Amino acid sequence: MHFPTAVLLVLVCLAFPEGESFSAIIPYHHCSTSKTYAIMHASSSSAGDDHDPVPSPIVVEGPELPPILPTCKRLFLVRHGEVINPGGDRPVFYGALDVSLSPLGEAEAIAAGQYLAQYDLQYIAASPLSRAIFGANRIMDLQKNKEDVDVNAIKDNGSDIKIYEGFTELDRGEWCGLTGDEIGADNLAKFNACDESVTPKGGESYPFLKDRVLKARRELLDITDVGKASALVSHLQVTRCMISDAMGIAASDMASLKVSTASVTCIDYDMVTGKQTIHFQSFKPDVGLQQSNDGVNNFGY
Repeated sequence: MHFPTAVLLVLVCLAFPEGESFSAIIPYHHCSTSKTYAIMHASSSSAGDDHDPVPSPIVVEGPELPPILPTCKRLFLVRHGEVINPGGDRPVFYGALDVSLSPLGEAEAIAAGQYLAQYDLQYIAASPLSRAIFGANRIMDLQKNKEDVDVNAIKDNGSDIKIYEGFTELDRGEWCGLTGDEIGADNLAKFNACDESVTPKGGESYPFLKDRVLKARRELLDITDVGKASALVSHLQVTRCMISDAMGIAASDMASLKVSTASVTCIDYDMVTGKQTIHFQSFKPDVGLQQSNDGVNNFGY
């Protein structure tokens, strides 16, 4: 027998006593005949609670990480999940436009949060764009919902997400709303090579972007204590700026760096030597979701 998703969720919730938790991966359809999935792992709430279920930590395996050295600070760099391209069947560049996550993108963001739930995060930061804030809020929910969480520590650090304008995605200016063909392959190649003569009107170049991203990163590292870790949810080009800096790669070569949707990159920053150590890059938690439509890595949306 087939039940609509909403009915299925109600049936699952009723099957669990108050105070217990459940987890499920529920198939549903949106916008087309292709199937995507929503991750549900929530604690049942008492009667009269109007809030949405809060995701609870589940075990999501990933790369092994060494302890943070006493002279280091750790950042987990998370890219937002899959978005709904504003051009529909005509994929366009959107850059710093505030586009929405797809249902799959929301599920991907939850999966990234589930992976990070195993780590104690001092701060959670985000770009001011809603697609990044959604993921940051899921990470925050999971940090607060851990059984052994130090609630007082969260209160001391401030329970709000730290928003940094400097982590906003690259502004594509007048290229926003245009396809790659409309912009032209030659213009895109010159842009990626940091030829600032082709920077779109009202937009930013890679060198300009990298300067503002690294400034914002310094601000986040400044409030993170040595021996501690913080997480940042942002964007493809923003994450590329920080990975390329850690690898010593020029802005003109960073367009080739792979950063999957809702993937996690981990970098340690030694506050004494200045050394940056990438422990892993673009790790995507495997929770059984379908592959995202990640045209951004191919076309640089």
